[in-house]
Amino acid sequence: MHLIVTSLRHVFSTKFDEQPTIFRSPGRINIIGEHTDYNDGFVLPAAIDKAVYIAIAPRKDTIISLFAVAYNKSFEINLEDIAITKRGWPNYILGVVHELQQRGHLPGGFNMVIDADLPVGAGLSSSAAIECAAVFALNEIFSMQLSKMEMIHIAQKAEHTFAGVMCGIMDQFASMFGRKGFVMKLDCRSMEYEYVPFDTMGMKILMLNTNVKHTLASTEYNVRREECQKGLSWVQEKYPEVKALRDVTEQMLNEDVKPRDKVIDSRCRFIVQEIQRLQLACIDLLNKDMESVGKKMLATHSGLQHLYGVSCKELDYLVDAVKDHPGVLGARMMGGGFGGCTINLVKEKYVDEIISLLEKKYEADMKLPLTAFTVEIENGTEKIQ
Repeated sequence: MHLIVTSLRHVFSTKFDEQPTIFRSPGRINIIGEHTDYNDGFVLPAAIDKAVYIAIAPRKDTIISLFAVAYNKSFEINLEDIAITKRGWPNYILGVVHELQQRGHLPGGFNMVIDADLPVGAGLSSSAAIECAAVFALNEIFSMQLSKMEMIHIAQKAEHTFAGVMCGIMDQFASMFGRKGFVMKLDCRSMEYEYVPFDTMGMKILMLNTNVKHTLASTEYNVRREECQKGLSWVQEKYPEVKALRDVTEQMLNEDVKPRDKVIDSRCRFIVQEIQRLQLACIDLLNKDMESVGKKMLATHSGLQHLYGVSCKELDYLVDAVKDHPGVLGARMMGGGFGGCTINLVKEKYVDEIISLLEKKYEADMKLPLTAFTVEIENGTEKIQ
């Protein structure tokens, strides 16, 4: 961390001839609870030690001056002219500024330099990390007195309006509220949450990036939401008190969905099972029973593959390659699907062996490079210095 902070400080002072304040906002993993957020279910995310870093200082005029280290690109705009830009990367910051303006905040311009050690496109929510870093930093330097919950809603709205992604709340929530050594059980209906200890003694969280993103991802995501809604509406015909798939039982599916459409039934059944699996996984974590957590992760992958239909051959390949290895407790695809990473619970002494075992094999069989890295559970968005 100190290297990236030192470099960021140097770039900022060279560019703007002043000393900045530095903030960090992490990416996230999700242990279990996939596609449950938009069904009023639970998720179990954690902030990680890979993050977005920003250096920032207020200006005396109304200019926003941004510099992205990764792209070696600058961008400037007046506060009065905030709009979506075709440049892409500034939109995450501009979206936050726009949302703050809508709420009557942000009295002045600012200089900002952005850098990261968080891989982009690996499904670790780099966009949410940038948004959370921006809103947290602006709240601090302009003394806006926003609560963390207000900030995550601003970050989420920025993603909806300026990045054009209708994301749920989990990514911004995990980035902002993360706590070292804990996962967060978030109720996506009430927004209540609790910290659950995650004991990684003798174990590592290994991420294996397929380096693929199939074009199906965004369209199929919307289709899954519609399929869940369709199944729910059929259940509601008999059980009008049911508000979301979170309230549905498998018995209800047997009665009202399975006889009408097998595909809709399998989509809804995965969600109902996954919400139950997450609740049981939290009990396992409290009992420090990581082997049981690992088995549930494998069950989740099987459900995402066969019932929910959002996996792909590369993700299945990586899970199949490790699931019977004595050093692997659990493995599954993580995120929306059709690419991205698998998340693996691996005994520490086997990590290097598994990586070397897989790298050449994956490349030979899938004709793609495999990117492997470990992550640790870390604190959420914070001021560094």
